Amino acid sequence: KTLENVIAQAGYAARLATDATSRDHHDVNPADPLLRQFVIAAVLTAPVFLLEMGGHIVPAFHHFIARTIGIPSSWAIQFVLATLVLAWPGRGFFAKGIPAMRRFAPDMNTLVVMGAGAAWAYSVVALFLPALLPATARAVYFEAAAVIVTLILLGRWLEARAKGQTGAAIKQLVALRPDTATVLRDGQEMRLALSEIVTGDVIVVRPGERIATDSTVVSGTSFVDESMVSGEPVPVEKATGDQVVGGTINGNGALQIRATAIGADTVLSRIIAMVEDAQNTRLPVQNLVNQITLWFVPAIMGIAALTVVVWLVFGPSPVLSHALVAGVSVLIIACPCAMGLAVPTSIMVGTGRAAELGVLFRQGDALQALQGVDVVAFDKTGTLTMGKPDLTDVHILSGEKDVFLQGVAAVESLSEHPLATAIVAAAQRPLPAVSDFAAIPGHGLRGVVEGQVILVGAARLLEREGVDPSPLTSIAQDFASAGKTPIMVAIDGIPAGVIAVADQLRPSAKQTIARLHTMGLRVAMVTGDAARTANAIGAELGVADIFADVLPAGKVDVIRQLQADGSKVCFVGDGINDAPALAHADVGIAIGTGTDVAIESADVVLMSGDLRGVVNAAVVSQATMRNIHQNLIWAFGYNVALIPVAAGALYPAFGLLLSPVFAAGAMALSSVSVLTNALRLRRITPKMPEAAPHKAASPQLKTQPAE
Repeated sequence: KTLENVIAQAGYAARLATDATSRDHHDVNPADPLLRQFVIAAVLTAPVFLLEMGGHIVPAFHHFIARTIGIPSSWAIQFVLATLVLAWPGRGFFAKGIPAMRRFAPDMNTLVVMGAGAAWAYSVVALFLPALLPATARAVYFEAAAVIVTLILLGRWLEARAKGQTGAAIKQLVALRPDTATVLRDGQEMRLALSEIVTGDVIVVRPGERIATDSTVVSGTSFVDESMVSGEPVPVEKATGDQVVGGTINGNGALQIRATAIGADTVLSRIIAMVEDAQNTRLPVQNLVNQITLWFVPAIMGIAALTVVVWLVFGPSPVLSHALVAGVSVLIIACPCAMGLAVPTSIMVGTGRAAELGVLFRQGDALQALQGVDVVAFDKTGTLTMGKPDLTDVHILSGEKDVFLQGVAAVESLSEHPLATAIVAAAQRPLPAVSDFAAIPGHGLRGVVEGQVILVGAARLLEREGVDPSPLTSIAQDFASAGKTPIMVAIDGIPAGVIAVADQLRPSAKQTIARLHTMGLRVAMVTGDAARTANAIGAELGVADIFADVLPAGKVDVIRQLQADGSKVCFVGDGINDAPALAHADVGIAIGTGTDVAIESADVVLMSGDLRGVVNAAVVSQATMRNIHQNLIWAFGYNVALIPVAAGALYPAFGLLLSPVFAAGAMALSSVSVLTNALRLRRITPKMPEAAPHKAASPQLKTQPAE
């Protein structure tokens, strides 16, 4: 409580962080309250703007107002509505801007307070104390005060909308935890909430259930889908003594597991924490705007004060009136509407065009970070590859290849192994009947097809059954060196052939990597595969920097290693296990066909799953940042150029004194210019041609005469 009070006294709002507040934070879209405030401000501002500025657009409207309600009544209505804008949706600017001024740390809120407050205060004087002003300066600028607040709220809503909902990734991760689990206690099965499980509890996991927490298998065998952790599409066989991770999905076998970690100590909880920590980012270019504001606000206040003093000392009669008009004009002309719109409008238009190109920017800061990236690191499985195994090669020593593949597929059709699906899908139908089928754990399959005994599996299966695998060894090694999984086949005790299964490359992978190289970027590949397989795939893609045998938790370490020399790293991935790496990289790009958590954890999402989007994302980033810089130069340059005019620099030579109404008009013109420049981003064109449609590769069927 003491800490909350101290923070409040410093001008900030704070509340104690709890699980409840954290959940509330993730459930609330930060753009929603800003949208409500903008809509309220716009509704209240519209009549004010129409009453005051309608006559400038259609002169007859001014006469209509004068003949009906009268100018004093029009000003009174504007006063009520503009005051509501400042006191209701604009209250936050004053609540933050004034304390910031007291702390001598002015920010954008302070500029809004100065501009809107000066226009409102001057108008109040003109309405209620007109005698203080010369007849020629008796005008109200309530519309300027209201428009300032409305436009800045629009910019902040656009900014919040562009950032997206950072809590969505956390909600997706938390959803992976089962609510309850079946626990063995005192020999009895009982259904307990996840929070009631303690380390050492034995948990019963039935087929298809999600594993409750990190554990060790104490009995049973099954294949477990660990793609959320490893990113690999093939489920992993688990037996007594093996480790399983909470949140992964059990296959067709029943397991009993002993809990080894619970709560915040689990792998899933650590992933959640890493994603949550890494997503608390801010658009860097906006920090630059705030840094400039630190000196810009005092400078404007000093110039306004100096303007008043100079007019009081040297100005013509009525001295006070002229001094007040000039000082207020300086404050209004310095209002940061254009600066407040410069960043979010470019982000919205740029990200909108990117979406049309199949690239979704979820985090605004990715637009700035992506243009400065030095290294693009790709996850392999599901990112550079399609994420599912296909049959790629069939090498037979003798016989008919179609008959051979049909026999193997018939045996595999009775298997629960994930690779079996790829083999069965490649064979011609109908498949022959199988008898005396047996699955030999850790070795392979055995079955009788049309009177022939067919063995399908690893070399150790053939050796176990008394078959010499040496005629197939070199072929299998060649397949393995090419990054494929070899499976040996023997028929009636004689080596018959080798089939190979592999995860196919995405059709645009090689083209994308080649283009990134031409852009001067270093490309790396991160995979859990063995070095031999990873090197084979890297050679095919033209990737020299390969990180193989990387455990799920090690991907973040790879990112840090790549960043160690000061390089900016972009990581491209698709799995839940990629979420921490996506969040910790300078820019995270997720494949849109991957998991929801990876997508929500990333700064950028390739919605179609086409890797060409990585190049297009970089192009959009560069164009958008150029546009933002142009807007900021215009906004600040406009202020710097017109402030002397507002202060009265032209009065001695030409007798011209900028009226606050023209200052407000120039402010609006600056905002229109920024918006117009941002709209040019809609003309960005893709920099890579359309990729050819992906077709599943047909297996290469090779026949070698028996020796």
